[in-house]
Amino acid sequence: MERSRHLTGPRIDPVRIHGGMTVDELVNGTFASYNAGRLNEACRLFTEKMLAEDVTVGVSLTGALTPAGLGVSTLIPLIEAGFIDWIVSTGANLYHDAHFGLGLSLHHGNPFVSDVVLREEEVVRIYDIFFDYSVLLDTDAFFRRIIQDEVFQRSMSSAEFHHLCGRYVAERERKLGSDGPGRRSLLAAAYEYDVPVYTSSPGDSSIGMNVAAMALRGNALSIDVNADVNETAAIVLDAKRSGGRSGVLILGGGSPKNFMLQTEPQIQEVLGIAERGHDYFLQVTDARPDTGGLSGATPAEAVSWGKVDPDRLPDAVVCYTDSTIALPIIGAYALARHAPREPKRLFARRAELMERLEAEYEAVLAAGDEASEEARHGPSHGATLERDR
Repeated sequence: MERSRHLTGPRIDPVRIHGGMTVDELVNGTFASYNAGRLNEACRLFTEKMLAEDVTVGVSLTGALTPAGLGVSTLIPLIEAGFIDWIVSTGANLYHDAHFGLGLSLHHGNPFVSDVVLREEEVVRIYDIFFDYSVLLDTDAFFRRIIQDEVFQRSMSSAEFHHLCGRYVAERERKLGSDGPGRRSLLAAAYEYDVPVYTSSPGDSSIGMNVAAMALRGNALSIDVNADVNETAAIVLDAKRSGGRSGVLILGGGSPKNFMLQTEPQIQEVLGIAERGHDYFLQVTDARPDTGGLSGATPAEAVSWGKVDPDRLPDAVVCYTDSTIALPIIGAYALARHAPREPKRLFARRAELMERLEAEYEAVLAAGDEASEEARHGPSHGATLERDR
């Protein structure tokens, strides 16, 4: 009988583990099936395709990743290697990231102790992460102090706001002696490497709460969400129009996932600019697709919205596991297998990227005006000559 085409995949041929194995050897040799198999695919998709020089890599952060140390352990090294070009994060991740940059301490704890007792002893808990209530107060005071400075007294995108915050956190790190290779803050690293950091819900975090509190005292800072929508769309459009591709690494789901993926509907549906969707889709999530939530929505579903290029679905991987497990493995695998890339420094190019977006949108509007004119009066003499050519 003719051999089934379904038996043409690589043979399962695991290697024996040993104490000297590297992360990439472990992934390639033993992560064969189930979600280990998907994590293997995730590592290879990110490293072998998404880190090509012409791919612009966006990363979305949902869930309490920075208090668990993922900013220091993984995200900063990936930024320093040029593997992350832009970020969409919850405000909470950026707020808790600042604890590390300010030299404040977080501790391992027992998630099964009484929260009533913790409250009495002024200990705040994020599952098994404990820290003193004063950590919140000191971080609040830091943000309230810096946003009083003159550079903040205007409307700006969340990327510009976080870039300025990163500058101040970087200075605090310098004074604490934790800058350079020992850097502790994701915001400071993003500032140094010109990685724009957006938040999809600026008011939904302690940072936003402090900005709101200062507004009651006459502070003029406001976050321009329209600028955020257009700047992120401009990043993706430039990635495509410059002859490259766009890849997204989605950690968790929620609002940051949608904000990163909606760049394509913003380009295609709202602005009317011809485009086809992100080229690479990689998500780590614990959410199910059958409950209807965005966090569990599959890349195939995203195709129906124009968020993902349908021709690139083979380059889409969803790994159902905890981001705190998957991200260090993906990151270590990439650092072992791929040379550093030149940073794209997209923050410094925002004006240029917006010019391209605005020019293409103006062309769409002009074409629409011409079509409306033809519908009313027939083709203009100039349009007829152009078509004759």
